[in-house]
Amino acid sequence: MATHSRGPSVGMIPSPAIQGIHLGPLFIHVYALMYLVGIAAAIVIARRRWAAAGGDPELVYDVAMWSVPAGIIGGRIYFDITTPMDIPHVWYGVFAVWSGGLGIWGAIPVAALVGAWRVRKAGGSVPVIMDAVAPALLVAQGMGRIGNYFNKELFGGPTSLPWGLEIPVAYRPPGYTAFAYFQPTFLYELIWDVALAATLVWLGHHRRIFAPGLFALYVAGYSAFRIFEESLRVDSSKYFLGLRLNMYVACTLTVAGLAWFAVVQRRGRRKAAAGLPAPELAAGGAGPERAITETPAAHHDRVLRRGSDQVPGDFPVE
Repeated sequence: MATHSRGPSVGMIPSPAIQGIHLGPLFIHVYALMYLVGIAAAIVIARRRWAAAGGDPELVYDVAMWSVPAGIIGGRIYFDITTPMDIPHVWYGVFAVWSGGLGIWGAIPVAALVGAWRVRKAGGSVPVIMDAVAPALLVAQGMGRIGNYFNKELFGGPTSLPWGLEIPVAYRPPGYTAFAYFQPTFLYELIWDVALAATLVWLGHHRRIFAPGLFALYVAGYSAFRIFEESLRVDSSKYFLGLRLNMYVACTLTVAGLAWFAVVQRRGRRKAAAGLPAPELAAGGAGPERAITETPAAHHDRVLRRGSDQVPGDFPVE
């Protein structure tokens, strides 16, 4: 059978020769490693943004300790339900996250619910911390896409573009074994995630966004991109009426995210106009009315640790 390929070009993206590294008796998958790096980066970003909104940055560690495992479980359950054909045929296949297979739309809701529980227990503001973590989640997701690259997954249909991704025959989907180069949708998503994260940070600093408006825009913006991405992908998926299942999820969440944002902003403006207590603004928002979400006791302890001469009860904008 003839193979539709072309000679190597300057812009061609080769597939990595490895999927991980050996460390003694252990084999470390790059996919797992990149998610760990992404999670660490997200924690650093979220801590800074949460502290800037007046919250105790130590709370982010507590939230991460509970939300990350919950998100992995939720993401794997979503993957197992929506793509059972990709579950490895071994007894532990449903748990084999190291080989790829975490559905973001299963991970985020579960992680958010668990995180909200921890924030409420600590007396923090759930809407504000949601806005604090929104850009951080996008950075983590983008770094996770590098892991997809090493796993030779998350690519689109055949292409002749100069930045086409070379996929070995063993990893090509049925019906596409004659093609050598495919759309690097993992790279498209990585670029979009970083760009959307930067946009959310900019909006938080230059526009009055009532919380959790940035998180709503994260849901809408990421899902909108997935509509484009799902139209390109050719890997295995459940189909309904000729469309990939994730296409319906992406369309639904795009509309829901935009509606959520509109409702939150309208409600915030109405409260402000009525002279009611000022709604919580997005983490890192412009202006002097940033949300105060740190309890007096927590703030007092932090002031003592820093050796500040500020009195308890004074809540400065950091």
